[in-house]
Amino acid sequence: MKAFFTLVCIITTLSVFAQDKPTWDVNNPPGNFKDVTFDVNEGTWMNVDVSPDGKTIAFDMLGDIYTMPVTGGEATCIRSGLAWEVQPRWSPDGKKILFTSDSKGGDNIFYMDVNGQNVKQITKESFRLLNNAVWMPDGQYIIARKHFTSGRSLGAGEMWMYHISGGEGIQLTKRKNDQQDVNEPCISADGKKLFYSEDMYPGGYFQYNKDPNNEIFVIQSYDFATGEIKRVTGGSGGACRPQVSHKGDHLAFVRRVREKSVLFIRELSTGKEWPIYDALSKDQQEAWTIFGIYTGFDWAPDDKNIIIWAKGKIMSVDVAAKTAKEIPFRVKANHKLMETVTFENPFEEEFEIKVLRNLTTSPGREKVFLVPWESFIF
Repeated sequence: MKAFFTLVCIITTLSVFAQDKPTWDVNNPPGNFKDVTFDVNEGTWMNVDVSPDGKTIAFDMLGDIYTMPVTGGEATCIRSGLAWEVQPRWSPDGKKILFTSDSKGGDNIFYMDVNGQNVKQITKESFRLLNNAVWMPDGQYIIARKHFTSGRSLGAGEMWMYHISGGEGIQLTKRKNDQQDVNEPCISADGKKLFYSEDMYPGGYFQYNKDPNNEIFVIQSYDFATGEIKRVTGGSGGACRPQVSHKGDHLAFVRRVREKSVLFIRELSTGKEWPIYDALSKDQQEAWTIFGIYTGFDWAPDDKNIIIWAKGKIMSVDVAAKTAKEIPFRVKANHKLMETVTFENPFEEEFEIKVLRNLTTSPGREKVFLVPWESFIF
């Protein structure tokens, strides 16, 4: 009876302790912060998407999400905070925006109204985290890339389907190992096929110093009716970040050509491929690709132009003319930066030298020269 009473006391104590433990809020962590404001017209690694009516662009910058007219101008921030929130994707009806957020402690998929209100969390993974979500044509389901870590560094991915109401999801593809990635899902307009990129470099494991002008990533297709997986394109320079046109007849993707990352078009009925824009930023085929090999982009609703980020700018690429023009934007950003933790380190001006390094004697050996430690740059 005494042992039972002791056990009850321990359980009660642990329960009270757990209730008193404060909940961590990603957007409001403890500590001192300072506000930083900046005004820019270019950005790094920006995912871009076009609304179904072709009037508005959504994009991310430094973990915040913005919208602006497709013609350019001053962007409106619809989602901000300390949480990292990226990869916006318009719903088929143009009323919602899908995005990746770590606001609940790890990367999961959320959606919100186009003004940033009524945020809903779809996935609730605490270990196998998700990103790069896209809508199915019915607007009721999404496909996202789930990340699986392994014993060696950053792991690999699989494609999973979720209803917007949440749930555990349905696995579509199975990773072939724990080190070669699968990423960048895209759904055909008729909802029959899923396109995605996959690391096919020889060896069966992640390698450094891979040759990007050989073949690292290829683009695969998954048939929702049969589950059949087929290779779509790859070869010299690889192929990544697939994006199907609205009519479903062409596939845009990124390929490495020598030292350049180039935007290509593939005619799906014939397999014919050609480049249309060779001034992209460098893709990440040689690296770990947790958030994708290149940033997300989109076709305009009439399929005449592709809106894509390149070298800090948002570009509109004319598919037929193979020309590009900048879509100018302006972002007035506000961020909170935590103050750097500093410690007082008392240092005596005079001290006894125990060891001398990097001594050089003069030609007459009358003097020695010492390079003091203060002159070294770390």
